[in-house]
Amino acid sequence: MELKEIRDNIDKIDDEICELYIKRMELVDEVGKYKAIHNVGTENTLREREILTRVTDRMPDDIKLYGKEVYTAMFDTSKAYQWRRVGVTSPTRRQIEEQILNGIKPFPISAKVACQGIHGSYSSLATDRVFPLAKTMFFKDFDGVFGAVEKGFCDFGVLPIENSTVGSVTKVYDLMREHKFYIVRAIKMHIKHCLMTKKGTKLEDIKEVYSHEQALNQSEGFLKKLKDVKFTVVSNTAVAAKLVSESDRNDIACVCSEECSGIYDLVTLASNIQDNDQNFTRFIVISKDLKIYEDNNKISLMCNLPHESGSLNKTLNKFSTLGLNLTKLESRPLLNSTFEFSFYFDIEAKITKKEVLNLIGELDSSNKEFVFLGSYKEI
Repeated sequence: MELKEIRDNIDKIDDEICELYIKRMELVDEVGKYKAIHNVGTENTLREREILTRVTDRMPDDIKLYGKEVYTAMFDTSKAYQWRRVGVTSPTRRQIEEQILNGIKPFPISAKVACQGIHGSYSSLATDRVFPLAKTMFFKDFDGVFGAVEKGFCDFGVLPIENSTVGSVTKVYDLMREHKFYIVRAIKMHIKHCLMTKKGTKLEDIKEVYSHEQALNQSEGFLKKLKDVKFTVVSNTAVAAKLVSESDRNDIACVCSEECSGIYDLVTLASNIQDNDQNFTRFIVISKDLKIYEDNNKISLMCNLPHESGSLNKTLNKFSTLGLNLTKLESRPLLNSTFEFSFYFDIEAKITKKEVLNLIGELDSSNKEFVFLGSYKEI
């Protein structure tokens, strides 16, 4: 048989499958109407197992697993189609809907904000961009920021969550889960490092450079060119700038933001010394309470998936079926467990859409642990 004839036969079968799929989805819609009237859930794993057993028993052994994948995908699309009729409720969905009903407000331009570091740190710069009239309180570490928001000293906190060079800040994710906080805004900032020192100090005078570990690593190419120089790690790039400014020594420098020059009376010996010019850090604004503001276009979620074949694929299919763009997927091993993982998802979606609320309701009700991290705008 020639290739064209084979493909013509496949096309005929595809047309038949298409007609049968339409008929099947019409019946699925009828099931959805029935379940909506009688308040019946869309999930029925026993029914799915029965169908898989029945149809795969009719298949040759060498295509049984392929057939299973086809039907599993069909189950996922069928349930998504039913959600339009049934709707999937859960405690998280009800909490979100209550916020929406109360009215979605503009994001505030002024607030009491907790920030890690001191003036001139990248977190401080992110805070000023998000809140033009911020009343900023500085804390030594991430725990201090969360504590300030938890105790009500501050309305919001600003924290780094991800860097394009070194990846996610896992400590922040862990604290988000521990405190059950929410993301209400995000900002992506272009990070440009500078080598600074006090007035009068020349490049050849430098014997020691201070900065945060990541800033030193991200500027490694430039810093390697300095001869016989010691590199000292401190808690923050702006802390390094302050240390150099207040020191009596004239042979030290720091890697920090350009803004530190004016704040700490330093001079720039070299600009844009980072190895990768596409060096971006994503900062999030956290809140103790769930808040949804205008122009939200992104949703962050966490859930623990069962340690079984296909569990992640089933979840990804739920996003794909609704045409949602997944912008981040990351896994973390769960403490005190064997080969079990928590997954982090960032998706581009509007929280007010019914199909998105249905998805959240379904994920919340079908997973052992589900965390809605927030719906927000990223700038």
